[in-house]
Amino acid sequence: MHNPPNRLAAYLLLALSMSLVGSYVALSKPLVATLPVFLLAWMRFGIGGLAMPHWLIKPADEPPMTPATRRLVFLESLLGNFLFSICMLYGVSMTSAISAGVIMASIPAAVALMSWFFLRERIGLRVWAAIACAAFGIGLFSLSKSELSAQYGQGLDANLTSKNVLIGSLLVFGAVLCEAAYAVIGKKLTGVLTPKRITSLINLWGFMLMTPLGLYMAVDFDFRAVTAGTWLLLVFYALAASVWTVWLWMTGLKTVPAAKAGVFTVMLPISAALVGVFALGETLRGVQLLAFGIALLGVVLATLPARTRSTPAKLK
Repeated sequence: MHNPPNRLAAYLLLALSMSLVGSYVALSKPLVATLPVFLLAWMRFGIGGLAMPHWLIKPADEPPMTPATRRLVFLESLLGNFLFSICMLYGVSMTSAISAGVIMASIPAAVALMSWFFLRERIGLRVWAAIACAAFGIGLFSLSKSELSAQYGQGLDANLTSKNVLIGSLLVFGAVLCEAAYAVIGKKLTGVLTPKRITSLINLWGFMLMTPLGLYMAVDFDFRAVTAGTWLLLVFYALAASVWTVWLWMTGLKTVPAAKAGVFTVMLPISAALVGVFALGETLRGVQLLAFGIALLGVVLATLPARTRSTPAKLK
């Protein structure tokens, strides 16, 4: 088994993973506009699988997978890939983007509670303070995006009034629980499998789970209408979502407790907003910058080294 990274390197890997997630989420808007979501997800797993077949090979120093490990790998993909996508897709369609963003702000706290309950991780006051800053920062940023309602126009408002907003909010919260379970199960898996093996195995399960829906959407889809630029963006999205971000996250998790790693989810909205500013011509308001500052304070609190108590020397 490869040696885990040191603590600072692990922090950087976790931050880079979530930053990359935020960047491809922001850049995937043209893909969602061109491809049906389930077809997009199916092709993502397929392209990702083609990029890492050699990662499926068991290293010589890795013990054989037990039935419990196989179940965890399946659950990691079922919850983190399949159900998360479905809950987010239908949840956001039934509620507003602002409400969904506020609910998603609970991810760091959900990760911490699950890691305490299932992994028996001890969570200190400073980590809880970091989680509070992360949640408050993400929630404040989501609430500050009130101008989004004007961008979506009257059609979305009419659609929302015909939907059950409560069900939509519950589905988004289900996505929060799926994401938290993804972090906790991933921490368990990093103790027995390499990050590359975890990445390739959960991608393979994701492809198999999404195949029925992907094939159903592909039957009537006109692939000739997809431009060359969209295909290139699809390849980047697939590699980022299925390969790079998962490997970075799992590698960081080998060293960092799951509760502390959950704080790094604040990098997702921050990087998505920065991509929107520099690549899509969007603007940031003062309250949004304040929200990012509070969220980043949570990261600082989570990554500060713990103080060690010095024991006084005994007199002879």
